[in-house]
Amino acid sequence: MTDMTLDLAGNGMLVVTRDALAALRNALMRDAGHSSAGWLQEAGYAGGAALFEAFRGWLDARDAVEPESLSLEDFQRLAGEFFREMGWGSLTVGSLHDAVATLDSPDWGEASPGAGMEYPCCNLSAGMLADFFGRIADAPLAVMEVECRSTGAERCRFLLGSAEVMQAVYEGMSQGQQYDEAVAAAA
Repeated sequence: MTDMTLDLAGNGMLVVTRDALAALRNALMRDAGHSSAGWLQEAGYAGGAALFEAFRGWLDARDAVEPESLSLEDFQRLAGEFFREMGWGSLTVGSLHDAVATLDSPDWGEASPGAGMEYPCCNLSAGMLADFFGRIADAPLAVMEVECRSTGAERCRFLLGSAEVMQAVYEGMSQGQQYDEAVAAAA
């Protein structure tokens, strides 16, 4: 197989170590509290366009069709390979109650296993994934992390759906429902 390395600089990207990202998140959380989550999501969302274009170039280097022309199965498989090769970790795409998509990873790069966080905190990823998958859906999407390795969970799980559905899920969870119950109620 030929070398298919991504031209980071040419795609508007750079390498940041997991330790640097964790230190940034931890400092923001320490100094700004929960408002830091929104800042990180905003930063992730801002980076989604470049990441999607890098995905497009990555597909082109493999002689694959445009992302919008991929079958659902091919898109799920290739997006998973892309995120793993970019260092984010493995990613499996699924669905829950036919209402939201699920993005699961047992090794997601933004998570800090053993950090003992109280709440899921892969906020940069949530913004980035919302923009990335919104481009394929050609519609604005919202992402909420509901399981996180930084809290001791075995995987990071992101829910992906319309803003209306995700707001209903958030409201259900804030009233004490488990996320799967809130998704079922929103379906």
